[in-house]
Amino acid sequence: MPRAKTPSFITEVALVVSSKEDAELLSRFQAGRQLYNALLNEAMVRVNLVRNSPAFEQAKKIAKGKARNDAFQLAKTQQRYSEFELMSFATQAASSAKWIAQKVDSATQQKLATRAFQASEKVLFGRAKNVRFKVPNRFNSMEGKSNKQGIRWSENQLVWGKLRAYPIIDESNLVLMHGLTSIIKYVRILKRDLNGKRRWFAQLICEGLPYQKPANFINNGIIGIDLNVSNVAYVADNNAGLLPFADKVPVIKKQVSKIQQAMQRSQRLANPDNYESDFPAKRGRKVVIKKGKNKKGVRSWNKTKNYQRLAVKKRELERRRAAYVKSKNREIANDILRNGNNINAENVSIKGWQKRYGKAISAKSPGLFQSELKRKAESAGGSFTKFSTRKTALSQTHLTGERVKKSLSERVHYDQTGIVMQRDLFSAYLARYVDDDELTLRDAQTEYLRLEPVLLAAWQRSKINCERVVFDKSRLGHPPLEQFANHDKRHSQIGELCSDRKAV
Repeated sequence: MPRAKTPSFITEVALVVSSKEDAELLSRFQAGRQLYNALLNEAMVRVNLVRNSPAFEQAKKIAKGKARNDAFQLAKTQQRYSEFELMSFATQAASSAKWIAQKVDSATQQKLATRAFQASEKVLFGRAKNVRFKVPNRFNSMEGKSNKQGIRWSENQLVWGKLRAYPIIDESNLVLMHGLTSIIKYVRILKRDLNGKRRWFAQLICEGLPYQKPANFINNGIIGIDLNVSNVAYVADNNAGLLPFADKVPVIKKQVSKIQQAMQRSQRLANPDNYESDFPAKRGRKVVIKKGKNKKGVRSWNKTKNYQRLAVKKRELERRRAAYVKSKNREIANDILRNGNNINAENVSIKGWQKRYGKAISAKSPGLFQSELKRKAESAGGSFTKFSTRKTALSQTHLTGERVKKSLSERVHYDQTGIVMQRDLFSAYLARYVDDDELTLRDAQTEYLRLEPVLLAAWQRSKINCERVVFDKSRLGHPPLEQFANHDKRHSQIGELCSDRKAV
């Protein structure tokens, strides 16, 4: 009988690690990485044997049901493809290389086998095209199976065999203290590069619910949301808003571009044989010398200290910006959940948006916001319901029930009843009354007069915020005597996306 699942949350603690302990952790991660790659290779070998077996071919011909599932299970059993079999292989592989058995305990070996099995299973089920073998700088975590042996947390310190690492504990941090006083299921060790320096962290997977700050309370109620590339509109029982993603995020585009140019110059100077020769090319009436492209198939690259320093600076800029975006989007999710925990949202394809608005998706991360909103709503006892965009077509629907197509550039909805409202806010309003892919139009008509002042106030707030961004951008075009000093303020990327285009 499978073990009953209980709610979990993560508490992250920074570790104080000496140079000796740092070297020991690196050696253990190296052993774990090599064992994981060996397990992943063995798992993929068995996946190919399962796919090419006669039993698997017969199973594909059976109609969906229990008989088909049993046939697939038989094909996997015949080729010894299971999580338990891979755990047995992990023990054998670690024993044959004695240094791996000395560095990685049996519980962690089994956890690595589970990790490799789950990665290969995605390929077998068609959820992934291939697996990724880990290089040293991409293998950044290891974890145990329980808090009783192997990697564990004991007496407020990380214990892994003879290795001991003490944490940095801020007793005034209520979130941290709540995790340390909870029941710990298992422990994960993380390796991160912060500002070019290696740092170690322990993630405690605790049983129960996370600490909830008083400001992040969650009410009961229905909320309709309309998710866009750059912002989200929401309408609750007594509140509404049009909130931009990653508000006032620092713009690092020019800084990163300069760093990349410097890195490219360093590479060309240090590896002249890896590039094709320069060649003349016409640019209008002029003849310019263009740099040769890098030769294909070259694997030997000399990376100078200057190149490595620039790479560290670029990674740190991108890491800080990503952390800022994540923090801001989580704040938006908390703001919305203060108005209700039952979310109605369109089933939009963010992967499809990435093909058309790749840079905007990277800058704003609407996918992260959606997953965080869903997780927090369900954790609070609410729901996150998605409905079909084709069946409802909220952006085209009028309160009369008719549908009129409009282009993406039309951001104002002129309803046939005479109502004028911001397009995304109106779609979010209608989303409140969708049930089982059907819009209850009578309820939407009845409630609109009550919520119209709320929607108009939200539209007015969004206009003011957008005008502020456009005003900051427009200062650059003023004559010198009319320019304003803006040395202490950061420009926002929202201005670049203020057109508020929506992809449906």
